[in-house]
Amino acid sequence: MNETSSMPRPSHRSAQRLALLVACLAAGALSGCVDYASNDPALIVDYHTVHPIVLADAPTTLDIFPVGEGLDERTRADIRAFVQRYRELGTGRIAILAPARRYGRNERIVDEIRRAIAATGLRGYVGVGSYPVADALQVAPVRLAFQGLKAAVPTACGQWPTDLASGSSIEGWKNQGYENFGCATQSMLAAQVADPRDLEQARALGSPDVAMRMRAIGDVRNGQDPGTQWQNQLTPIGVVGSGG
Repeated sequence: MNETSSMPRPSHRSAQRLALLVACLAAGALSGCVDYASNDPALIVDYHTVHPIVLADAPTTLDIFPVGEGLDERTRADIRAFVQRYRELGTGRIAILAPARRYGRNERIVDEIRRAIAATGLRGYVGVGSYPVADALQVAPVRLAFQGLKAAVPTACGQWPTDLASGSSIEGWKNQGYENFGCATQSMLAAQVADPRDLEQARALGSPDVAMRMRAIGDVRNGQDPGTQWQNQLTPIGVVGSGG
């Protein structure tokens, strides 16, 4: 009898046990990834939730840098737009704040700003004050400010509490957005909204165009298609560059 015939052969039950053990080990290896990746929407962190845009009672400011002898036309246009926004969303008074250390130099500019605001028809709602200047070497503007409704992001941007490239943590394994992701986008969107109330609710429908409605009704009565047909004068692509 040779050596190979003397070795015990694995039974069918042993083979099943071995296959079951391999399957369990493979399942255990895959289960280690479950804690860090999930398709459950409740577990996915969205930057709209981390950095939401909210309506807040916050200050709106306009910095005026004196150029030349007085206010130029651009500055006057900025003041008119600032006053218009105050009429729409502002409360209280408009504050004219001059740099504390240079109030004497800016006194004439402050008077011109007051006259520019009064020229818009807004009188009696302006106060004058000062604010401290941190760096005396920098040009300090005259600042207009009012309190009112404003779209803003309550969280501060530029926060990096965790290091995604660090090998000592598993934060980068979770396949989630980092803390600062989306903050700048949300802040820019909030700053560009003309009316913050549009973020909360839609505006009321305006009055319909009666002329367009009567034209469509007339076309239907005459058996014509009331739809608008747009006709564009296009140039065939074969003609472009052919010299013909």
